[in-house]
Amino acid sequence: MSANVSGTEGYVEQAAALIERWRTLSFGDRHRPILDWIPQAPSRIVDIGAGVGTDAAALAAMGHTVLAVEPVDALRNAARELHASTRIEWLDDSLPDLAVVLAKSKRITFDVVMLTAVWMHLDARQRERAMPRVASLLRDGGVLIMSLRHGPVPAGRRMFDVTPDETIRLASEQGLRLVRELRTPSVQKANRDSGVTWTRLVFR
Repeated sequence: MSANVSGTEGYVEQAAALIERWRTLSFGDRHRPILDWIPQAPSRIVDIGAGVGTDAAALAAMGHTVLAVEPVDALRNAARELHASTRIEWLDDSLPDLAVVLAKSKRITFDVVMLTAVWMHLDARQRERAMPRVASLLRDGGVLIMSLRHGPVPAGRRMFDVTPDETIRLASEQGLRLVRELRTPSVQKANRDSGVTWTRLVFR
């Protein structure tokens, strides 16, 4: 699907380099600020924008069942090869519509919905369109975990400056309550050196 998906600009062309860079990133390092919101008991998790599958693999190793959604073919195929697991289902789908995921979610909802380094690829209209769809994936009592990127945009990428306030408003309109907001530096040194920071948001 990757060639025509809004927000994936730059990822197809740089896929080989990104696969090598991202496969070395630690799930624990990336998600330490929100790890206590990942359930201890085996749960159903959807990872939207799964990239090379590092997070999906770590969650599966914890005993969770993961639906890993990634629209860039090269990244999804590499993830499937790197992280063979019967607990992970790989799916070609994308925001803002999530048409394939939503068709599945008529039969199934999730304990955790994760959007890591994804939301900034959507423009304002797409974010408004996406949030109700994302919220609808959560079961009662489920948790939405998001990260928002702040800082310079890499060459060739499509990114927007997304504020926590706007994201909190969109989520609250869908009945989601903010339970954590935290600003953190990037775990990647090159990004950190260029001034990239992240806001971590958790909603219930």
